[in-house]
Amino acid sequence: MTDHLSGHPRTGPSADLPGDAAGEVALRAATPEDIPAVLDLWGRAAKGTSITDDADGVAGLLARDPECLLLATGADGAVVGTVIAGWDGWRCHLYRLAVDPHHRRRGIGAALLAAAESRFAALGGRRADAMVLDDNALGHRTWQAAGYGPQPEWTRWVKPLEGRV
Repeated sequence: MTDHLSGHPRTGPSADLPGDAAGEVALRAATPEDIPAVLDLWGRAAKGTSITDDADGVAGLLARDPECLLLATGADGAVVGTVIAGWDGWRCHLYRLAVDPHHRRRGIGAALLAAAESRFAALGGRRADAMVLDDNALGHRTWQAAGYGPQPEWTRWVKPLEGRV
């Protein structure tokens, strides 16, 4: 596991990871060198795309908050899972929870969410929200299993910024 405030790897066994993920997967903050692997994983594992799903978008994210993009890596160092745990000083936002299809059902997504929630608690966060596509049935099950649910009285409103579409 990684200490998500300092970015340094934790020592000792991966007791936070359940079942067969323990010992074969580690969690850590992403670095700029990870950007190509992250984008590749999102292309294979994430539902939908965003105008920020490119090298410049992820680099900007890491420049703004170097600890917010959490990775799960396999024994070979390959990126097998991600979650963005964004904190703006007011709200805790979760984006891009993605696990490689060949590594699912091992508790990796749950471990990433637990790490994100620990990060938020350490920063003083009070409530986390997740961006989940309406037609992402697999995502709905994953988020519900982690204790999240839709907030029906809110709808996300967006506007692409000029020159950034």
